[in-house]
Amino acid sequence: MADKPPVEVGGAPTNALPAARPKAASNPVFRMMGLPNFRFKLPSRNWLIFLSITGSFTTAVLYDRYHKKRAQQRWCNLVSHIAQEPLPTTQMPRKITIFLSAPPGDSIRAAREHFHEYVKPVLAAAAMDWDVIEGRREGDVRAGLAEKIRKKRRKDGEKPKVSTEGETPEENEDLVQQLRITTGVKDWEGVQGDLVLGRHTWKEYIRGLHEGWLGPLDPPLDTSPTPVHGKEAQSLATEQPPAADDASPTSDSLQTGAASGTTADLGAPPIEAPKPERQKEEKPKQPVQIPPYISTSDYPSAPLAPSTPKVLPPTTVLPLPHLLGFLNTPIRIYRFLNRRDLADETGREVAALVLASHVRAWDPRSDSTGSGPLPDNEALLEERRSSNAGIQGHWEPESVLEGEERDWHKVAWKRYQGEPERVWRNSMVIEPRIAERMRRFDLAGDEEDKARQDDGNDPAAKEYWENIKEMVGWEEDKTVKGWEHGLVGEDSE
Repeated sequence: MADKPPVEVGGAPTNALPAARPKAASNPVFRMMGLPNFRFKLPSRNWLIFLSITGSFTTAVLYDRYHKKRAQQRWCNLVSHIAQEPLPTTQMPRKITIFLSAPPGDSIRAAREHFHEYVKPVLAAAAMDWDVIEGRREGDVRAGLAEKIRKKRRKDGEKPKVSTEGETPEENEDLVQQLRITTGVKDWEGVQGDLVLGRHTWKEYIRGLHEGWLGPLDPPLDTSPTPVHGKEAQSLATEQPPAADDASPTSDSLQTGAASGTTADLGAPPIEAPKPERQKEEKPKQPVQIPPYISTSDYPSAPLAPSTPKVLPPTTVLPLPHLLGFLNTPIRIYRFLNRRDLADETGREVAALVLASHVRAWDPRSDSTGSGPLPDNEALLEERRSSNAGIQGHWEPESVLEGEERDWHKVAWKRYQGEPERVWRNSMVIEPRIAERMRRFDLAGDEEDKARQDDGNDPAAKEYWENIKEMVGWEEDKTVKGWEHGLVGEDSE
């Protein structure tokens, strides 16, 4: 059956296709340049979501970075005048001691990066000199500080009961000190100071301080090295002993014959010595950690060293927030976007150490009822209460940066069979005879107000906004117009 012809209604067929839309006139400039005809339109829904998320995150990062730099510059300007002060050629500069160690569950690189990013700019602005005591594992800072104090005690005249002839690691330091005395160079006579980075390092600092001034100069009878557990034990187990440099007997006979002057048969083919095997590169081994010379339970009965100063070097404790784990990603993102607060707090404490204008004693008691960071771990809290039963009261250093222990990796709380003393997991024990000699740096109120006021008049910030106005074209014309000079005959003020 043939198709029916389309019915015409009003002179036009009903099934006719709609007329095509007229093509938009293209820009002649784009057409001559060979560019397509751009049509300005709103992006799609997916593009709007993508641009809003990436744009918001980028803006938050740039905003935080800008205010972080301003906060660091604020405290750098406060201490920059110290770098301009003259120093006699016969005077050693002030040197502070920095204590940092690897956070629980991570390497020491995290602590070093934190120091270079937040602490070093303020110290460099004041042209400060410093010495670093690092710890790659738990207990290294404790052993390093205790050994440093014992060296000072031996230098002040204390003698150990057991003679250690031939073991004088401080001979080189004595030679340098003797050379300075001969040339008339004097040490810094003012306050030196210590800087501790992180709660875990602070615990080891307190333990080493007590061990150095309360412990004996003689090592304990049981001097077995500290056992290593976890990843360190696996790395040490995979290390092979160094290959012995054994030469083949053929090469030894050839060398002996050549040395004795004997001649070999000229017609015989020369005997080639076997090539020595290539030795494997031996990795440097970590030094053995010195065991503690005294336990925390022996603090009350231990005599104080005769050379103990009445006032110990003041300290400054800085936070080291370090959180690991995939489930903690939201908290880590929040901290990443609020690094300006950390830079402001760290810069303030470092500026107080550099200025050293106000030093105060630690409070004898704090609001904390103990140094237990895990309220859900009742067994650990009960162990800490029993260990603190003989210590009367709690001191302020016990609660410093106590909240950081909640962020520690589970490696810090894991128990091992036959493990040595765990400074991080155990509670902090403070002897009153040591605590009353401890001091801490503090920033005076007028100095902080001065830093805040100078921050509003920062020339760098003004220059930044002036450059932005100049780029946009909003720069104010400061030239005086003719009508602003006043009329003729009038006195201009």
